[in-house]
Amino acid sequence: DRVRLVDARHGHNLDPAAAIQVAGLSYQPPLIGHKKLLNFDAYSYPDVGAWIVIVITGLYFVIWVVEWRRKNNLTKRIRSNSLVATLSVAVFLFLTSCNPEAQKIVTGTDNCVECKMTIVDPKFGAEIVTKKGKIYKFDDVLCIAAFLQHRGVELSEIHQTLFVHYNEPHEFVNVSTAEFVVSSSLKSPMGGNAAAFRNINEAQKKSKELAGSRLTDWATLYNILVK
Repeated sequence: DRVRLVDARHGHNLDPAAAIQVAGLSYQPPLIGHKKLLNFDAYSYPDVGAWIVIVITGLYFVIWVVEWRRKNNLTKRIRSNSLVATLSVAVFLFLTSCNPEAQKIVTGTDNCVECKMTIVDPKFGAEIVTKKGKIYKFDDVLCIAAFLQHRGVELSEIHQTLFVHYNEPHEFVNVSTAEFVVSSSLKSPMGGNAAAFRNINEAQKKSKELAGSRLTDWATLYNILVK
C-alpha cells in the first residue's frame, strides 16, 4: 500500500487522494457555533471549564464596579466633609473677628495706656475694645476721659466701652447701662473718684454709704472730667 501524505497546513485540507473531493471545501470546524461539513454536523461550544472561567471573569468585573463606585462615593463624601469643615472654620473666624472680646484687667501687670501707671486697684478700671479687636486699658475714669478727649482712638472705631464693676472687680459694665457714684471718699488712683455699677439700685445703695456723693451717667461724668 502506498502511504498518502496529508497536507500539513493545520490539518484543514483533505488528502489529494481522498475518495470524495469537493472543490473549495476544507475541513474547518467553527470556533463557536455549528457548521455543516459534507454529511457531518460540527458543533463547537464552551464546556464546563470555559463556563467557569466566564463566570469568574463576570464576578470579577461586578466586584470591580462595586468597589469603584464605593471608593468614588467615599471620595465624594470626604471632599464634601472637607468643604463643610473649611466653610465652618471660615464662618467661625469671620464671626469671631466681627465680635471682638474684652480682656480682664490683670492687676500688677497691665498698664494704663493714658497715664502709663501699672494698674493696682481694679475697682476703678475701664477698657475700650475697638472693632479690630485692639484693647486699651485704664486705671481710672479720669484716664479714659482724657484718652477719648485727645482722640486716642476715633469714636467710630470703638466696639465697646467698658467699666469695671465696683462691687465685682472681675466683671465689666457696658457704658450704655453703667451708673456712677462720684465721691471724694472713693480715692481712685488718678483722682477721678468715680465707681461704676450695673444699675441705679446698686449705685444708690453705695451712694447712701458715702456722704456728699452724687449719681450720674457716663455722658455727664465725661463732660465734668474733661472741663
